[in-house]
Amino acid sequence: MIMSVDERINMTRQGAAASPLHSLAWMAGALATSVAVVIGAVLAVVFAATVVAVGFLGSALFGLAAFAFRGRKVAKAPAGDPSLIEARNVGGHSWVAYGWNERS
Repeated sequence: MIMSVDERINMTRQGAAASPLHSLAWMAGALATSVAVVIGAVLAVVFAATVVAVGFLGSALFGLAAFAFRGRKVAKAPAGDPSLIEARNVGGHSWVAYGWNERS
């Protein structure tokens, strides 16, 4: 006997509905899906918090870098102040001072 596709689908559906394992398999699938959704939601929250933490750390690092570059500017002594002497770094911890013996 030759069956059409519709007849085969109907027989498969009727056979699956009559099986006692059908409802158990359906519940196991629903449970697995629920667990996967919960794990996915938890991982999404963890990764979102990680992105926020990296953003805060990056902005703090940027702020510290701005302060560091601001502090690197060389302070200039006002011209004509006789109480100040000039000193230059000649390498490492060595400094040479000028004008200290020319005070009046």
